[in-house]
Amino acid sequence: MRKKTISVLGCGWLGLPLAQELVQLGYQVKGSTTTPAKMDVLREKGIEPFLLSFPENSPKTDLVDFLASEVLVFNLPPSRSSSEAASYEQMLQSVLEALPPSLTSLLFISSTSVYPDVNREVTESDALARPDAASLMLRCEYLIQQARPQATVVRFGGLMGGTRHPGKFLAGKKEVPQPDAPVNMIHLSDCVGILVSILELEKWGVTFNACAPQHPSRKEFYTRAAEQLGLEPPVFAAQGTLNYKRISPALLSEELHYTFRYPDPLACLSSPDF
Repeated sequence: MRKKTISVLGCGWLGLPLAQELVQLGYQVKGSTTTPAKMDVLREKGIEPFLLSFPENSPKTDLVDFLASEVLVFNLPPSRSSSEAASYEQMLQSVLEALPPSLTSLLFISSTSVYPDVNREVTESDALARPDAASLMLRCEYLIQQARPQATVVRFGGLMGGTRHPGKFLAGKKEVPQPDAPVNMIHLSDCVGILVSILELEKWGVTFNACAPQHPSRKEFYTRAAEQLGLEPPVFAAQGTLNYKRISPALLSEELHYTFRYPDPLACLSSPDF
């Protein structure tokens, strides 16, 4: 039985290892990049490469050919600049408008930043996708869900692994706030494993939180992470009013029967993957 063709929009830190894993599993994979030099890299890994950039810098025929698949993994993170929020939504809308009928399933990479600090554990129902949401990502989740009934959203926690070592994030900084707040982290290998599980099990029409089930404190985690790299540890301020959220991955574990490779971010820091 022929495996589906999957288009991965954005073959960067997460998209490239995901696309590689899907190729290994026998899927036909199309991958996009904004860098001409990366075209050969994708091709060498068995990924059909597409040079796509937004807005309107790519020939429409290229986008149409790229989207000629059964599944789209939308993995383009928005800029941190709030001024570019409108252009990100517009770009997402232009991609969704170009979807062919043959593309029935969407997998959208979102973020746990959609949750405010409510000083408790949060689940997926604590932030609902709406067209009028204050959060850019919640508005984009809504667009995705309206485009296809078979749309699944994955809200990732803080990303670590590969070129992202958390020891660099706060090293040497002073008066860092919220030392006792829990961290919500996830390793690259678990990011890929979760996305592959969703695709293999065809878990569509769901929103999942995705972060490690254990939540050490910011002080403990970032101090050890900096020390792991031989960098100056951050100096934390005294704890004032505690502001935090503890992301629950319980739904993901239940629905996908997924076992985290790195359930403890602290233990992960001393693993061979770093």
